[in-house]
Amino acid sequence: MLTEQIHRTHGVARWRLATTVEADVTYGGPFWTLKGVAELATTDHVVADVHRQHIKLTQPSGRAVEFDKASDVVTVTEPDGTVARLEHPRATFAGFTVESQWSLPQACYFQAYATWLYLIETFVFTYAGVEVTEAEPWEEDGERWQVLRVTFPSTIDVHSTTQLYYFDDAGDLVRLDYEPDLNGGAPTAHYQPERTTVDGASITTKHEIFVRNEDRTPDRSFMPISVDVANLTMR
Repeated sequence: MLTEQIHRTHGVARWRLATTVEADVTYGGPFWTLKGVAELATTDHVVADVHRQHIKLTQPSGRAVEFDKASDVVTVTEPDGTVARLEHPRATFAGFTVESQWSLPQACYFQAYATWLYLIETFVFTYAGVEVTEAEPWEEDGERWQVLRVTFPSTIDVHSTTQLYYFDDAGDLVRLDYEPDLNGGAPTAHYQPERTTVDGASITTKHEIFVRNEDRTPDRSFMPISVDVANLTMR
């Protein structure tokens, strides 16, 4: 029943007809500097495919980042035409911890797959191999949120194989919990306080990402990453 409500709220019927989502996405927070890639804290023009995990991000400098899951390759093309190509990018993070710094292609891969996921949620629940089950409700700030435990197949790159999605009474996605494999499995509470409707499809426009405490509460004293989405269109 909860899944059906979410599909109605998020406009799954419109998602099925769409081919791409296009937006301007602003990345903020100290995380990028800590990883040695401060240059990625920019506003990128993003085009994400709806029915496959493929995304292209164009930075203000003209640098273009493209990730395609089917080929499992991320490419970083500089304005002068120089291309850096990283095959099987996820495997290159083996043994990394929270303190590990990333190469530019590695960071671009992280940014690319994560942005794709943030734009496509919750339509990605309909992808083949995705398993969705209801978990115990969660109470926060006087509200009672319904929770879905979502397990992803290896054919979709996400932060962690199993993630928790929290929904308010209206069926809007308000929070997401995960332990990103690429960042040492650091417990994360990812809030989504603002959203908009584009041609009948609901898309989050503000992401606030915090460290998650052992009691599942967020540490709001420090926000490593923020993501803001504007100028959304669907085609």
